[in-house]
Amino acid sequence: MFDPVHLESFLAVVQTRNFTEAGRRLGLQQSTVSQHIRKLEESAGRRLFVRDTHRVTLTADGEAMTGFAQTILDTNQRARRYFAGSQLRGRVRFGTSEDFVSTRLPELLRDFVRQHALVDLELKVGVSATLYEYLDAGELDLVLAKRRAGDERGQLVWRDRLAWVGAPGVKIEAPVPLILFNPPSITRTVALEALERAGLTWRIACTSGSLSGLRAACLAGLGVTVHARGLMPEGLVEMPAALRLPELGDVEFVVLGARSGPRGPAAALAAAILANGDRLQRSG
Repeated sequence: MFDPVHLESFLAVVQTRNFTEAGRRLGLQQSTVSQHIRKLEESAGRRLFVRDTHRVTLTADGEAMTGFAQTILDTNQRARRYFAGSQLRGRVRFGTSEDFVSTRLPELLRDFVRQHALVDLELKVGVSATLYEYLDAGELDLVLAKRRAGDERGQLVWRDRLAWVGAPGVKIEAPVPLILFNPPSITRTVALEALERAGLTWRIACTSGSLSGLRAACLAGLGVTVHARGLMPEGLVEMPAALRLPELGDVEFVVLGARSGPRGPAAALAAAILANGDRLQRSG
């Protein structure tokens, strides 16, 4: 009933929230992606997206289709692997930001290892900015992290909104008490630049090299931090608009390999991440 090609375009739009970005990921024109979505909606007899000039939002039926689409494509992929009879071999040194530790990434990695028993997977967890340094030094083959400002490498997994977050009911007064990663840190830079542009005073209340450290400081009521809405740490909430903290914009999560592009096992893992990007959002 549903064409797998149309389903692939659908999931790419779900993850990027942008028809042009989805086309870029799939190597298709934006008009082709739009045609695939239109045909999928005709097959389903339901509207899957609400579109305006700024946003692409899933309808309730679109949310339901996301799970069905992933199941169908996973089944097709398993069948192709079974009948192809080929086995991937080698090693992949994979780095991921701590944002994903509490999502379904471990489940995705488990499935990858089971499917590719002859691939040795080495995992490194750290902050995004540090993972870029390891990748550039040749110490990692593949990274899943926030896109670094000014770095156009990598394939977009999904785009999310950044938010000021803290403990429920926390009191915030000037100067704004900040809980931030140690430098280098992408979200640290975003937070400080946003406050400077807004002309707001701030102070560093806590720094940490780990997300668990930031979460603990927030839960203790020491201040606020910056985080992606779709990966909100447990127990924290978005700060109310009444605090008038500045807008932080979007963050892009990308998967990227060496400058020549991921190959072999790294390319296979990158493809698995791109195909399952919606599973990595805690809110999903």
